Amino acid sequence: MDGTPGATAAETVLRVKDLKKHFPVHRGVLSRVVGHVFAVDGVSFEIHRGETLCLVGESGCGKSTVAKTVMRLQEPTAGTVELNGNDITKLGQEELRAHRREMQIVFQDPYSSLNPRMSAGAIVGEPLTNYGLAHGADLQARIAKLFERVGLRADAMAKYPHEFSGGQRQRLGIARALAVNPRLIVADEPVSALDVSVQAQVLNLLIDLQEEFRLAYLFVSHDLAVVEHIGHRIAVMYLGRIVELADNADLFGEPLHPYTEALLAAAPLPEPGAKRERLILQGDVPSPMKPPPGCHFHTRCPYAEARCKVETPKLEEVKPAHWVACHLRPRGGPFGPLKARAA
Repeated sequence: MDGTPGATAAETVLRVKDLKKHFPVHRGVLSRVVGHVFAVDGVSFEIHRGETLCLVGESGCGKSTVAKTVMRLQEPTAGTVELNGNDITKLGQEELRAHRREMQIVFQDPYSSLNPRMSAGAIVGEPLTNYGLAHGADLQARIAKLFERVGLRADAMAKYPHEFSGGQRQRLGIARALAVNPRLIVADEPVSALDVSVQAQVLNLLIDLQEEFRLAYLFVSHDLAVVEHIGHRIAVMYLGRIVELADNADLFGEPLHPYTEALLAAAPLPEPGAKRERLILQGDVPSPMKPPPGCHFHTRCPYAEARCKVETPKLEEVKPAHWVACHLRPRGGPFGPLKARAA
């Protein structure tokens, strides 16, 4: 095993190492650079074939930026992105085109991500045409098959995006992503704009497609219930960094980072009248332009010690397949509640 969180003997589709994305801030008449927004600040993970890795965290933590940078929709500041063992970080657009078939994206807004001037059939068939994979009657047959696979009627191919419901439009987005038989699909908040009942249908569709085609998913969401339903492993982000990465059951059963504890404590329980002990965080999320030194979370952490304010914790495997960036969680435990430290 190498030092990348999630590294196993399984077939690796995506490997991200120390990924950074810093946006320059310009001011003044001369538009001088006066600072940077540290949107993504050293993120590493792997995704294997047939696996879903979920990125979760508060709005502004950098999870969507990770997704777009992995897709090369935004250029990374530093770090590497490997797809099927090939480093695609610095490839030119012509070289990158050969790899784009292997990675597709489903966007958050199922309406704005579809061209309103194109018919649904043309939208789904466009990737097939671009890569010369089908023409004429074969193209129409493959589009019809994709429609049926995502739960749409083939006779809807002539309709336009505004004639579909939100859930149906997202199914179109999934069909378009599926058209070129990718190995990786990046799903950036794909169900957040949908009704709860429709969310479940779309999530179950994604799960079925993954089982059928052994797809790898990088799934971005802020909804813990959605993440618990679809994710195999969960990576929790805070202010541009991953603070905890673990299997679904381990993370929801025994979170080891104080921020993860706070996230789970804030999530509503499905049982009426059920209550859980809340971990109330003090203060606001710091600015990504001026993140705190040391552990980014120390300004809000009820357990913070002097070391946390000056020394950046490394994301370490404190127990098998459970990675945490916290000085209070040394390798080998103890793994109980941190309340005794704050007492």
